[in-house]
Amino acid sequence: MKHIRRIPHQARFLGVLAIAMLGLVVSAPAAFAMRVRGSSSAIPTGPSPTFTHTVVASGVPGWQIAVIVAAAAVLAATIAVVVDRARAAHRTGMVPAT
Repeated sequence: MKHIRRIPHQARFLGVLAIAMLGLVVSAPAAFAMRVRGSSSAIPTGPSPTFTHTVVASGVPGWQIAVIVAAAAVLAATIAVVVDRARAAHRTGMVPAT
C-alpha cells in the first residue's frame, strides 16, 4: 500500500522535471546565439561585440511597480490560504492536544 501512495509524488516530480527541461530547451537557442561577422573567409574569427541600449527616457513608473508587487503579494497569500484550507479539509483523525 505504501508504494501506491508514492506514485502521485513521483508523477509530480517527473512533471516538474519535464517542465524544467522544456524551459531549458526553449531558452537554449537564445542563450547560445551570437553574431558572426559576414566576411569572405569561411572560418569566422569570433563574435562581433554587441551593444546594449538602456531605456532612460521612459519606463514603468514607480507606482505601477508598487501596484504589481502588492497584487502579486495578495495573490500569493490568497493561494496559500486556499491550499491550506484544502489540505485541512482532507485531514482525517485529528489528535487532541495534551
